[in-house]
Amino acid sequence: MSEEKKEFSRREFLKRLGVTTASTAAIMALNPISVFAGKNEGPKDPMLAASGMTYRIQRRTKDKVSLLGYGMMRLPQKNRRIDQELVNQEVKYALEHGVNYFDTSPHYQGNKSEGALGTALKASGFPRKSFYVATKLSNFGQPEWSQEESMKMYKKSFEELQVDYIDYYLLHGIGGGGMDQFKKRFIDNGMLDFLLKERKKGKIRNLGFSYHGDVAVFDYLLEHHKKYKWDFAQIEMNYVDWKHAHELNSRNTNAEYLYNECEKRGIQTVMMEPLLGGRLAKLPEVYNKMLKERRPDDSIASWAFRFCGTMPNVLTALSGMTYMEHLVDNVKTFSPLDPLSTEELALLDEVAANLVKYPTIPCTQCKYCMPCPYGVNIPGNFTYYNNCVNEGTIPPADENAADYAAKKDAFIKGYKAQVSAEELATKCVACGECLSKCPQRIRIPDRMGKLAQMFDEE
Repeated sequence: MSEEKKEFSRREFLKRLGVTTASTAAIMALNPISVFAGKNEGPKDPMLAASGMTYRIQRRTKDKVSLLGYGMMRLPQKNRRIDQELVNQEVKYALEHGVNYFDTSPHYQGNKSEGALGTALKASGFPRKSFYVATKLSNFGQPEWSQEESMKMYKKSFEELQVDYIDYYLLHGIGGGGMDQFKKRFIDNGMLDFLLKERKKGKIRNLGFSYHGDVAVFDYLLEHHKKYKWDFAQIEMNYVDWKHAHELNSRNTNAEYLYNECEKRGIQTVMMEPLLGGRLAKLPEVYNKMLKERRPDDSIASWAFRFCGTMPNVLTALSGMTYMEHLVDNVKTFSPLDPLSTEELALLDEVAANLVKYPTIPCTQCKYCMPCPYGVNIPGNFTYYNNCVNEGTIPPADENAADYAAKKDAFIKGYKAQVSAEELATKCVACGECLSKCPQRIRIPDRMGKLAQMFDEE
C-alpha cells in the first residue's frame, strides 16, 4: 500500500469514527510509533527487535506493546487438562515473533491459566522486561466480596505468574451485576484504594478495567477518570459490535460508544473478542467469498484483526490463540499491520449489517458459564448451532418442506458428533446458575430449551 493511500485511508477512517482533528493530533503526538503501521520500532530486547510486529506506545509508562496480544482464556487441552507442553511452545513462538502482551485471569481455564502462563514464560528463557503480563481481580463469587478473599486472589496471582510486579492489572468484568455489585466488589471493601496504592509502589505498572454489562458502571468509571487515572480500558470490540452490539443483544452497548468515550479522555483501549467468539473467523459462504475475492491469500480472521489494528487508540488486540496455526496466521497479519482502506472498511460495514440478520446466539465461548452443575456443554451447544446457521444447514421451520427430513437428520447426526451425550442441551434443567455468569447476558436456559427441541429426534 502506498504512503499516499495510507494517509488517505487514515483521514477517511478517522472521519468516519468521528475523531476530531485535535484529538487525532494528540494521539499522533503521544503515539508516533506505528499508529498505522507506517514505521515499526520494536522493544530494545535483541530477541524481539528483529520481528516485523507492529507496536503501540502506552502513553504513561512508554511500554512498547505488540498490537497483537495473547489471550490465555482458551488454552489447548489434552485429556481435559491444559496441554502445558503445547502452551510452552506457543508462548515461545509468540515471543520469538514479537508478541509481548499476555492476558490472563485467576478465573480462566478452571483457575489454571495464570499458572500455565507463568510456567510457559519461565520456560521460554526470555528476560522479564521483554514481555508484559496482564491479569485481573476476578472476585466474582466471593462471600460478600470481602477484602480478605480479594487480597488472597491478588497475592496468589504473583505466585502463579512467578513475577514480582504485574504490568497490567484489571478490575475484571465491571458492569456485570450493575453499580451495586461493582461497589461491593471494589469500593466498599477498599480494594480499589489498595490497588491505586499498589500502582504508586510499582507492584502494578498500569491499572485498568474490563467491561461487560451495565453501561452505567462504565460511564461512572470514565466520569471519575481524573480521580482514578485509568491507564487503559478493556472492551469488547469488533467490526460487528462496532455498530450492532445492541442489535445482537439489547442489553449490550455498541463498541463505537465505548471506544469513543475512552478516546475522548485519552484512555487507551485493549480489545477483547475481536473475532466475536470465533464467529468472524468463518463467515457464511457469501461473505467469505466477498472477502477472499479482495485478498485471496489472507484468512477471513485477518480482516477482523486489521479492523482492530486500524483503530488508533487501540493499545493491543487480544486473541485466544488455542492452536499454533491461529498464532502463526495472526502474527503474519500484524507483521506489520496493513490498515484497512476506505473501501475495505465500507465492505466490512456491509458484512456486519448483514451478519446481524442471521439468528445466531451471541455466545463468545468465554466459558464463564462453565462448569454446568448438570454437565451441559453450554458453549459447545451454542457453537454447533451458530455454525449451522452460518452454513445454512439448519432444518427449515416448515416441517412439510421437501428437504426438512434430510436436513433434520444431518443436523442431529452432526450435533451428536460434536457434543457428547452427557453434554447435550437436553440435559439442561433450567436451574439458572449460569445466568449471572454470562457477560453477554444470554438467557441460557431459554436458549437451551429451544435447542433441545431442535435436537429432539422425536
